[in-house]
Amino acid sequence: MNGLRALTAALAACAALVALNGPPAAAVPKPASAPAPALAPAPALAPASMSAPGVSAAGTDWSVAMTDSTMARFTPGQIGGWSYPVGLYLYGQYLVYQRTHNPKDLAYIKSWVDRFVDSKGTIGQSFNNLDSMLAGRLLVILHHETGQAKYKTAATKIRNRLATYPRTSDGGFWHSTSDSRAHQLWADGTFMVNPFLVEYGREFNDAAYADDETTKQLVVYGTHLQQPNGLLKHAYDESKTASWANPSTGLAPEYWCRAVGWYGMAAVDVLDTIPADQPRRDRLLTILRNLAAGIEHYQDPATGRWFQVADKGTHADDWTETSCSSMFTFTLSRAAEQGYIDPHYAAVAQRGYQGVLAKVALGGDGRTDLSDVSIGTNVGDYSYYIGRTRATNDFHGLGAFLIMNEQLRRTTGSGSPKAGE
Repeated sequence: MNGLRALTAALAACAALVALNGPPAAAVPKPASAPAPALAPAPALAPASMSAPGVSAAGTDWSVAMTDSTMARFTPGQIGGWSYPVGLYLYGQYLVYQRTHNPKDLAYIKSWVDRFVDSKGTIGQSFNNLDSMLAGRLLVILHHETGQAKYKTAATKIRNRLATYPRTSDGGFWHSTSDSRAHQLWADGTFMVNPFLVEYGREFNDAAYADDETTKQLVVYGTHLQQPNGLLKHAYDESKTASWANPSTGLAPEYWCRAVGWYGMAAVDVLDTIPADQPRRDRLLTILRNLAAGIEHYQDPATGRWFQVADKGTHADDWTETSCSSMFTFTLSRAAEQGYIDPHYAAVAQRGYQGVLAKVALGGDGRTDLSDVSIGTNVGDYSYYIGRTRATNDFHGLGAFLIMNEQLRRTTGSGSPKAGE
């Protein structure tokens, strides 16, 4: 029951924090094949201006500053409903808690989850799309931290839903059961369900199923979506009837960078958990290694970040996007650390890290601002992706930043780098 005493002590503090917070900030918008050959190394990172708006503070712990800023902007009741962007952010906050052991961080997460889970573990979600499952990761975490049975009951509802959840003919979970997304695999969906499921398996002695299912999903998705350049197309429609689907292949037209990032993080999380003798492990490693080569190839040499449409950075209107840059940085750093990919990718991740740090700063109110984050995005064409709003402090970006920052702080041994350096 790790964390229960800390939670009890912190709930009063959390309540005080809620009382002190001012009105909420503007709501964050919500979202409406064969193995690849190795690619040539990316060109060396050119010197570039890494200036960021606002105030950069030497020695700032950007994870702590970001979680403190977000908790000051939103109470647990104001931060938003049950959704994957909020769930992503709060998972990132949990990683910060694991390092700092600040009880208010865990108490805040618990207060948010308890809005949706009653004392008996009832949760009012149908789980008819993969997006709704990401925040289930917090249920597993809270069971681990508190030992309270209600969180297992709620998490098991997601686990049981998967038994009847619709799939493609080769077993991939549809992105959603809605008519508009039937028969579709979106790379995004791999992170929505697989890290939750593999961690559920460990927490609740269901690892045999979880390991088999998560590796199957990642291999099925990777087989359909990964292309010879190592990257993954955003989506695949088995029915080939979606407006965006290629009538011959069923594939979406573009490599949207955050979709690729979701897959990379999911693959690493699953590989971190499954045993070395899992039958699909080698196939998953091949997919990840080809993906890493593609990520390196398309890194922007000027900024270290990656582009909204990942392979079209030479287009004048393409722009570097912060959430996917955080995701790619995490994926390469963690995978190199674990020996899943070649060690040289740690340096690629370090360039990405410096590029992302250039996008975070302290505003005039002393709170963090993270810029150039694409809002929630469906499947579309080039102009659609390029035209997405470039938001500041969107939860997609905040969560990805925290996941990245906790990884890079630990592996670089550099403490808290100054933004812009």
